[in-house]
Parts: sequence; C-alpha cells; structure tokens
Amino acid sequence: MQTAPTLPTAAAPVSRPRPESLRDLFLSFTWLALQGFGGVLAVVQREIVEKKRWLTPDEFLEDWAVAQVLPGPNVINLALMIGDRHFGLRGAVTAVAGMLTLPLCVILALAVLYSHYADNAQVAGALRGMGAVAGGLIAATGVKLVPAMRRHPLGFGVCLALVTLAFAAIAIVRVPLGWILLVLGGASCLWTWRKIGP
Repeated sequence: MQTAPTLPTAAAPVSRPRPESLRDLFLSFTWLALQGFGGVLAVVQREIVEKKRWLTPDEFLEDWAVAQVLPGPNVINLALMIGDRHFGLRGAVTAVAGMLTLPLCVILALAVLYSHYADNAQVAGALRGMGAVAGGLIAATGVKLVPAMRRHPLGFGVCLALVTLAFAAIAIVRVPLGWILLVLGGASCLWTWRKIGP
C-alpha cells in the first residue's frame, strides 16, 4: 500500500537578534554613547550591525540616511527609531535616555575639569589628537559601508560619484550641509524612487 506524499512544511521564521528588554536597550545605548568620542557613527555601526546584529548593513544604511535627514543629532534619531521599532514609545524614550543620561554626567564632570586646565598646552594637544582619531573612525566606517553601495539600485558608479560630489561640495567648496541634503539627497532619492518604482 502506497502512502500519500507528504507536503513540505513551511520553514519556521528565523528569529532575528533584538534587544531582550528595555534594560538591555538602555545599557546598550549607554555603552554606545560612552564610546563615542568625537562622533559615534563608527561605534554604532560596529556595535549594532556587527556585534549585536539588530540591523543588517543595508538596514543600517537606510536608517542612518533617514536619521541624517531628520532634525536633531543623527545618533539620537537612530536610537529613537530602533527603540520604537522594538518596544514602541517606551523603547524610544529608553534608547534616548541611554544615549544621554550617563554621558551627560561624564560631560559635566569633564567640563569642570576642563575649566581648570583649559590653558594647558598638553590638554589642547590631546584634544586635537582625539579629533584626528575620530576622523579616522568615521572614514573607516564609510569604507565598511561600500558593499551596501554595490547593491544600490543606482549602481556603484553613480553612488561613488554622489559621494565624491558631496565630499567636494562640503570640504572644498564649503556648501552648507542643509543644501547638500536638499539638492543631492533629494535628487538621489527621486532618482532611486523612479528606478525601482512601477
């Protein structure tokens, strides 16, 4: 007697890593903020994408683009989006509190110390050195995001041209960032929308 063929069962959805609780969200963003000397882009990309895997590289690139366009600090906007995505309004408030609470205390303590030692040439030199390291971290993060540009609907060449144009406009011509976002950002969004639209 021949048995009826069994139908293939649907694969169970793969659970993605996510914050385990509001406490985990708060501590994670506090840790991010405490590492963010001179900017947290490099730290956020390493912690959220590579270590915790809460976002894929493509999702990070998309969320970071939205965070750049919205008013306010980019990383605060990103924290709001990630917190809201997992826990709603409570998550958004918790993520922002994690970004601000302990770092604010550290900054206030450093401000008091700096007021006493601001005239010291060694302190000024150390702060300039930190700026150079922060620039290197941001450049390294940009290089890590290149593979995501290769998968962009406009193609790698167009994306590279837009990056070069934006860099030249800001660093050489000194065009204000708002105009770069409005003109280049708006044009690239419209162009991408037309390319992937119906």
